Amino acid sequence: MAIRVLRLGSERLPNEGIRIGTVRHPPRGVPRSEFSSGNWYDVWFPLLAPSDEAVKLAHQAETPEQWAAFFRKYKKEMSSPDARHAVELLAALSRESDFSVGCYCEREEQCHRSALRDLLHEKGALIL
Repeated sequence: MAIRVLRLGSERLPNEGIRIGTVRHPPRGVPRSEFSSGNWYDVWFPLLAPSDEAVKLAHQAETPEQWAAFFRKYKKEMSSPDARHAVELLAALSRESDFSVGCYCEREEQCHRSALRDLLHEKGALIL
């Protein structure tokens, strides 16, 4: 049992479980009826997505310092009680079932999902 952290839209892996989209907006131009069959996500969970303000920081980031500012902003957002409880819930569920969380970004190291991976790990999640 474990969580996979992945890029939404990528091919599904064996035993991946349900895919949770931790994104602010659904995929553009994709009908809702195709979110799951198109390998985007099965359940949308925008609570764990960065705010529009944080996404703007990421889109403008060019230097390591600017990327660090984005990650600080995202982690601060994830310290709110609702987000913190959601991370704790996913961490606990990872010990009982397989599922995946993800975002659309091509490079995980420049995506909130890398910080989400760290937050889940800190809460004791089992991560593949």
